[in-house]
Amino acid sequence: MIERLALVQWQSDWPYLVATFLTGYLMGSIPFGLIFGWLAGAGDVRKIGSGNIGATNVLRTGNKWAAAATLILDALKGAAAVMAARSYLSLEVFYLLAGLGAFLGHLFPVWLRFKGGKGVATFIGIVFALSLPVGCLTCISWLVTACAFRTSSLAALLAAAATPIYFLIFGMTAFSAFVGILAALIFVSHRTNIDRLIKGEEPRIGVR
Repeated sequence: MIERLALVQWQSDWPYLVATFLTGYLMGSIPFGLIFGWLAGAGDVRKIGSGNIGATNVLRTGNKWAAAATLILDALKGAAAVMAARSYLSLEVFYLLAGLGAFLGHLFPVWLRFKGGKGVATFIGIVFALSLPVGCLTCISWLVTACAFRTSSLAALLAAAATPIYFLIFGMTAFSAFVGILAALIFVSHRTNIDRLIKGEEPRIGVR
């Protein structure tokens, strides 16, 4: 990672770095869960269930298509931010910065007073854009845990924790460090879920 940072010409590249981050942030801040909740006739999803704008809470409205659309587009906005930067900028720092911007945009969207989702779908989209095999392993980790325990938050936490290890296995140390930071932020955003998991009070998948 240090070697890659050394390749950046900071004096000349800083406007592009800022623009890359802000573009990623704006892409990530689109609240698809809120949008599809309204389109599905469920109203403001922030007023039901966990109050979150993510796909799991949208599913609690009982509208599966809205939840699926939220999941897909929340993942795509993370992937799109990375891939767009990767298409135009050769240095890894740029597209990692775009991914970070998209992730933080989802967690802290300016349009919703910086109260957004918990970042899991966007995290997965970013991981897929960085490495298809690792993205598949992350999804498998989530699915296996979700099927075994029927708890979305536990599946998200374990999949996020495993992803930096998968990157290390493939020898992608810079990506491992980057997603390790994102995984830590996912744990922070799930702190209330972690508390409920410890108490055995965490809602199960599909419960409205």
